[in-house]
Amino acid sequence: MQFLQNANLSFKVNEIFKSIQGESTYAGLPCVFIRLTGCNLRCSYCDTRYAYDEGADMTICEIIKKIETLNAPIIELTGGEPLLQENIIFLINAVIDWQEENKHKFSGIAPKLLIETSGSISIKDINKKAVIIMDIKTPSSGMNERMLPDNINYLKHDDEIKFVIGSIEDYEYSKKIIFDKKLYEKSKILFSSVFGQIKPETIIELMLKDKVPARFQLQMHKYIWPPELRGV
Repeated sequence: MQFLQNANLSFKVNEIFKSIQGESTYAGLPCVFIRLTGCNLRCSYCDTRYAYDEGADMTICEIIKKIETLNAPIIELTGGEPLLQENIIFLINAVIDWQEENKHKFSGIAPKLLIETSGSISIKDINKKAVIIMDIKTPSSGMNERMLPDNINYLKHDDEIKFVIGSIEDYEYSKKIIFDKKLYEKSKILFSSVFGQIKPETIIELMLKDKVPARFQLQMHKYIWPPELRGV
């Protein structure tokens, strides 16, 4: 089994759980989340601060055994910042190999690995079979100067670029980047509102007026369950 190569490499894992995808173009689908510990950014609106430090070491073998028990076609590596951990490439490849060897167990939904990343660490060497969901940080995050501009060059058509918007300034900043860099020719574009900070309709009205080629999304899980609830 290919995915058992490097089986004893370990990673600090905050939590692994099964829920639905709450964001992205995969929203609403069953998904296993592997939340890794640690982040190199400190966004003002971060809703997973508990992942900065909390976690326990798990080997690739232990992680694969856990996702086998949870049994969902979509798997997401998230954080924190999952690309921050050493040897992350080996975990990514192991999950993809496991999905390919077990795709016969899933019907109707093609297995896919999603990687949610902040855009501050290079995605150049990530397995091309994975879907990158990459933030471009906006001014209200306080982290917009930490982005790696070259990452845009490594995005694929099936990847997704996410702008989290907490103010009109954030919206204008995002719109300018989209049109200046012609991001709509690169990948899918997502707009999210900072929960409880800006009204979704404010962003939607501006998007429609300015004909921004983006998909607006809500963090679905925060409307189904209490926003502060973990593991959902």
